[in-house]
Amino acid sequence: MAVLNLRPLAGGRILRGSQPFGLDAAATSGFLAEHGIQAIVDLRSELERSLVPWLVHDDSLIHDGGGGPAAAAPPAVELIHNPLDPNAIAGSLQAVETAEDLGELYLGWIRLRPQWVADALRPVARGKRTLVHCSLGKDRTGVVSAVALLASGESDDAVVKDYTATTVSLPTMLEVMAETWHLHVPSTPAAYFSPELMVLQSPEAAMRHFLAGFEQEFGDARSFLREAGLTAVEVESLAL
Repeated sequence: MAVLNLRPLAGGRILRGSQPFGLDAAATSGFLAEHGIQAIVDLRSELERSLVPWLVHDDSLIHDGGGGPAAAAPPAVELIHNPLDPNAIAGSLQAVETAEDLGELYLGWIRLRPQWVADALRPVARGKRTLVHCSLGKDRTGVVSAVALLASGESDDAVVKDYTATTVSLPTMLEVMAETWHLHVPSTPAAYFSPELMVLQSPEAAMRHFLAGFEQEFGDARSFLREAGLTAVEVESLAL
């Protein structure tokens, strides 16, 4: 398997994607080297990470593990746990019935946890090519990606295009997610992963609702990120 729903943002400084489905340690090392990843920001909860962990050598730094001399080893990759558990914060996943509900759920996350967005983008602001991911790379990753794109100077239309690009990957990812959860939590109902659920879709209207609310409540992304904890220099470094 692989990291699915994978694509670059912000001139390639950010990669967004899913969790590492089925990657063993060797495949993980190869994936990170292939994409030149210097930092991973994992937005998943502790439970989610336990089901599909990054198979690495250390909790904070990933090393090649090839056994060669230190001077020949590739640079370590920073693994940053920056969790947001959708079941333990504003709103309810089960209450999402419309695209607008989904967009409002996203707004609830950043109202309560603005620092969470800033923390996710800090390694990018400090010059590291960073993979940002959650489970499907759709919702939490979508929110962080949206703010990153706005801060880099992209238009609302560009943000929406990026968000809806997830749609093509969802059928495969939902199948793999269902298999993963049924393996580790056999009591999980199959209906939890139905593509008919709005919370498992990536409709344009959801991101449009988020963007309209974001502009009304927070103004622009750079001001939001400064208020959320990034320095002025870090925020400016996100611009294209």
